[in-house]
Amino acid sequence: MTAAGLPMTVPAPGLPARVRIHEVGARDGLQNEKSVVPTEVKAEFVRRLAAAGLTTIEATSFVHPKWVPQLADAEQLFPLLDGLGEEVALPVLVPNERGLDRALALGARRIAVFGSATETFAARNLNRTVDESLAMFEPVVARAKAAGVHVRGYLSMCFGDPWEGAVPVAQVVRVAKALEDLGCDELSLGDTIGVATPGHVTALLAALNEAGVPTGTIGVHFHDTYGQALSNTLAALQHGVTTVDASAGGLGGCPYAKSATGNLATEDLVWMLDGLGVDTGVDLGALTATSVWMAEQLGRPSPSRTVRALSHKE
Repeated sequence: MTAAGLPMTVPAPGLPARVRIHEVGARDGLQNEKSVVPTEVKAEFVRRLAAAGLTTIEATSFVHPKWVPQLADAEQLFPLLDGLGEEVALPVLVPNERGLDRALALGARRIAVFGSATETFAARNLNRTVDESLAMFEPVVARAKAAGVHVRGYLSMCFGDPWEGAVPVAQVVRVAKALEDLGCDELSLGDTIGVATPGHVTALLAALNEAGVPTGTIGVHFHDTYGQALSNTLAALQHGVTTVDASAGGLGGCPYAKSATGNLATEDLVWMLDGLGVDTGVDLGALTATSVWMAEQLGRPSPSRTVRALSHKE
């Protein structure tokens, strides 16, 4: 480790020169907290993440407060983020047309819909079949695109489902292609319960390419249940993926899948990418300090190994 608390840089062949980190801590992370985080604390969290160099920060969710009470303050939070500038994108999750109306009314320019590759999770999370959920998303995506808004399609349970077990690659490809055909600009492949391994990741990406989904529109979203998130990310990068979802401090899981542990920690990802010479634009020291601060607000230590190592190294 260098004196500045950074890894030695040793580039590896076949990797992208730059990776865009899609930071999900403020939405995916905080929605899983038992207690409701004050709105101003959330706003300060997003500001600090932006100051650390993150340029895509998923801010909140316009889901009905009954379902995700931790994010019931979306209308109050979003205007507090106005001063971040155009260089910081603030995507928001919308479940349906009502959520889209709320997001557009506040001037959101990037939205995301949240689908499932499996029927059981679609039923539990969306109270619909997979095809019914796609039908629900169709007018949302169409209206967003007509308004010039960027649309991301989340696809959960891409590698395994706690009720259905292993998910066939062809099944994931069908739903991913359907989301793309609706008009989604970007797809995020979610390993919601963290069971993927690198070979599985590579096989799914290759199958998506064969089905006509270009690598450039694909992001990956790994959970670290079995300690595989970084190795799976590296496999995706070797395939050419340049968008990686991560959560500052490793916050988050999935409220509808009890076996889902935390997201890939942004600091762990940045440590690896810094060591590989892959540019992210993120200041690891500032990001670590942000996660230490947020952990203090939440009253517990960060689960990120990098945060723990760097904050205790002295």
